[in-house]
Amino acid sequence: MPTLANYRQFDGNYWDTAAARNALDYQGAKAPHTGAPYSEAMLLGISGGITFGYFTFHYKGYDPQVNLLTRNTFEPLERLYNRLKIPRDLRRSASAAKGRQNLINALEAGYAPVASPDRWLLPYNALPYDAGMWGGLPLVIFGYEPDKGEAYIADRSQVPLTVSADELDAARSRTKKDRHCLTLLGAPDESQLPAAVRAGIGDTIQLMTEKPPKGSAKNFGLKALQHWADMLAKSSRGSWAKEYPGGRPLLAALTCAYTFLGPAFGKTVQAERDVYADFLDEAAAVLNNAELKAVAERYRQAGMAWQRLLESLLPLDAPMLGEARQNIDRKTALFKESGAAQLNEIIACRDRLEALKTEAESDFPLNAGEIAELRAEIRERALAARAAEAAAVTALKAASAY
Repeated sequence: MPTLANYRQFDGNYWDTAAARNALDYQGAKAPHTGAPYSEAMLLGISGGITFGYFTFHYKGYDPQVNLLTRNTFEPLERLYNRLKIPRDLRRSASAAKGRQNLINALEAGYAPVASPDRWLLPYNALPYDAGMWGGLPLVIFGYEPDKGEAYIADRSQVPLTVSADELDAARSRTKKDRHCLTLLGAPDESQLPAAVRAGIGDTIQLMTEKPPKGSAKNFGLKALQHWADMLAKSSRGSWAKEYPGGRPLLAALTCAYTFLGPAFGKTVQAERDVYADFLDEAAAVLNNAELKAVAERYRQAGMAWQRLLESLLPLDAPMLGEARQNIDRKTALFKESGAAQLNEIIACRDRLEALKTEAESDFPLNAGEIAELRAEIRERALAARAAEAAAVTALKAASAY
């Protein structure tokens, strides 16, 4: 049964761009301006670039969520494939047997197929099974050996991930819209690169400064950063003082925000502004526009503001909050560096986070005044990130003549 020979592509960080980057690299695609594999930074820029999104969720029976977006999430892979005119062979089947055969055929043909199996059923993610939670994010399957009972995956870690063939089959079948689906990629059209870069830059400008394609304007871009800052200052419905006054709700909100904003969710500590700066450096060469290099430096400065904001969510010197941060960082680093080799320790970090939330129900270590100071500090850093972001996107607009 098939496993791709000499598959060594474990360089991507974020699901969408990591899967595309690794698949294209294995299949030999090279960027015309570098002669090297397409970088994840370039694919991020073309797929819609960066933005900011602020969303809160309060589901009965679950901890509150504060989800922070750092990149354009409006069909990024479709934008990427369409803009680079990458041929796609989409293979989908309601039949598990047909889905397995499609995978075997793709691997035997030399493709690195992109799939989106259910995350909760892939054991290396260390997500406790929940009948009410499901969904997949892109990854590469580079081997499927049912005779051995194994399958091999490239998914954000720097090392191969092995799951049982049965586990992969079950994960591929759980989410209806992605059931047994594979995307086989062809080669990008090099001639489309300049137009693709321009379109991606336009997306970043528009989603940071204008009304989003869907949803409320206050949830995206500069307005979202201001809205978050307002919610940190106010005491009305939707505010942090009202929704997360302390205890378990506050710890859950902080750990969720920290997770979504940083490396635990496949991003950098600088909210990917450093990655976007790398994209602009490449874009300057592709478009012969040296002004973009100066804009890249503005995004690197913005990245430092985002890093300070990330650190303010779970200060290391704050009791309980610092321990929560250490456990998030530890399990993230373990997975990135060694995949599932230290899964027991990853699970121990996960379980300790849950234990801290339980402890916070009756013994939260910060008093009302200290919680108010924490909200004020986060707000100050959010406004600093907004100012840096506004300066960067204004410069980007001027340099791009949008």
